[in-house]
Amino acid sequence: MAPRTGTCDVTRPSRDGGRDAVGQYILGPASSTIAIDFALEAKCYSATNSVGVREVSRLISRIRHRNFGVLVTTSYFHKQVQEEVHDDGHPIALVCGTDIVEVLRQHGHTTVATVRQWLQQGFPQQHP
Repeated sequence: MAPRTGTCDVTRPSRDGGRDAVGQYILGPASSTIAIDFALEAKCYSATNSVGVREVSRLISRIRHRNFGVLVTTSYFHKQVQEEVHDDGHPIALVCGTDIVEVLRQHGHTTVATVRQWLQQGFPQQHP
């Protein structure tokens, strides 16, 4: 989804300061790149449980000037979240379950078996 993502470090499970990962996104041509820092928060919610304003507010409070945030969920974002992020101009990318499925499909992972195989190959420690 973000091919120019540079370094990315997963934070420890507790006391992570409201971030599940921090990283850099690379901009510009190879001869003159710059790296922009980002904070990522992930929420693994059921399809019937939306991500609300509280979760987004927490991420917004953690990003610094000239940084951006990414909020990823396996579910969806409450309409109020989408409106506030857009209307207030917060530098937050919202990635929902439908977006995740679309990216997986674009890369040929169209069945549970192909997704599982990709996870096992790319992330063997987490998916034995």
